Amino acid sequence: MKTKFYILVVALVALLGACRKSDYIVESGVVSLKDDGNGTGTVTWTKDMQYVLEGLVFVNDGQTLTIKAGTVVRFKSGQAENSSALIVARGGKIIAEGTREEPIIFTVDGDDLNGSVPLEARGLWGGLVILGNAPLNLASGESYIEGIPLSEPRIVYGGTDEQDNSGSLKYVSIRHGGTNIGEGNEINGLTLGGVGSGTSIDYVEVISNEDDGIEIFGGKVSLKHIVVAYCGDDAFDYDLGWSGNGQFWLGLQSAYQGDRMIEAGGGVDPVIGQPFSMPDIFNVTLYAKGSGSNVPLLSFDNNAGGTLANSILMNGAKGISIQQTDNQHDSYHQWELGNLEVKNNIFYQVASNNEKDIFSVSGSATEEQKARWSAYFSLAANRIADPGLNNYTDNFVPKTPLAGSLANYPNNWFQQVTFFGAFGEDNWLTGWSALDASE
Repeated sequence: MKTKFYILVVALVALLGACRKSDYIVESGVVSLKDDGNGTGTVTWTKDMQYVLEGLVFVNDGQTLTIKAGTVVRFKSGQAENSSALIVARGGKIIAEGTREEPIIFTVDGDDLNGSVPLEARGLWGGLVILGNAPLNLASGESYIEGIPLSEPRIVYGGTDEQDNSGSLKYVSIRHGGTNIGEGNEINGLTLGGVGSGTSIDYVEVISNEDDGIEIFGGKVSLKHIVVAYCGDDAFDYDLGWSGNGQFWLGLQSAYQGDRMIEAGGGVDPVIGQPFSMPDIFNVTLYAKGSGSNVPLLSFDNNAGGTLANSILMNGAKGISIQQTDNQHDSYHQWELGNLEVKNNIFYQVASNNEKDIFSVSGSATEEQKARWSAYFSLAANRIADPGLNNYTDNFVPKTPLAGSLANYPNNWFQQVTFFGAFGEDNWLTGWSALDASE
């Protein structure tokens, strides 16, 4: 009997130790959290409390962090080893579901959400990182996520479960992140590493991140109603075999900040990673920084393929670039094989509205190959037209519906709509986005 009692006590102690959370300090309605290795624990955060995170805070394997609508999570500012970020480790989950009336906001400590931090302030804290068990096109099947020191053992991502579920994000605003952890290595606003199709991401924005807005490393996750604005590097970036879906994306650049609107990558040089990145992306509105740019508005490199269709692309000094190399799997060959399509899109003020210059080839292409890709612009029902988005900073709905043929949607995940770009009659930014003038 004593032996059974002793075993029960030991089991209870072990269970309590396993469930122990990192140090939470609660004072005057403010919850301060610093991770001691135990992560957040399985816990719910609510809007009646203020949350301040310091350093790298993890949702560990087996833990679920639930964040209720209207909650504001702030992060201590700092660079290098003092960077702050929230990382959902492989096997952990985040359930952050706000509403249009009460979004969930991630921002820097000290932001009163009323102008104390300028809209385009960047690099004040880290970002949100979600890691999963979905496949990557690496021989090892897994990797270490960028932006976090390799000394941290909880940053491994990738696996074999295409339907892996890391939780859900809905009506979430991520602002002013991208702190530098050293040697030019910044954290993306939202990083998705090996995230599976069981994860739901809808109505999410990244505002003024120092590095990329959203970067996707492999996996099968899909994203709908997404905003990326005023970031220091790419708006959207994907590679390592991402093959999910995207619909209703808005990307904006400042006049003198940002790189590509979309950087589409397939593998990791010099490895030819398979399967290649083949996402389907429809109904995107991209407004680039215009003459201040010397890079393509969108580039397909490192064997990337996929589809971009039914979208509006504006204000780019250069248009769509596709890479041609000696590699038979390069993006040019993906296009020749029908694995890369850019079709039924509207361009305006891109490459000086010169149809022949909007589609270009990088690398070692011949003149004949360049001409073929350039001619594809009109063959694929792309065209130049003014979408009427003159006041793009607060009104993204075209003033007059644009007539024209739309490409068919490839699967049932997509909402079947009859308009180009990210917006029809409804400005879905209203009420929750930092870009909403009435916020």
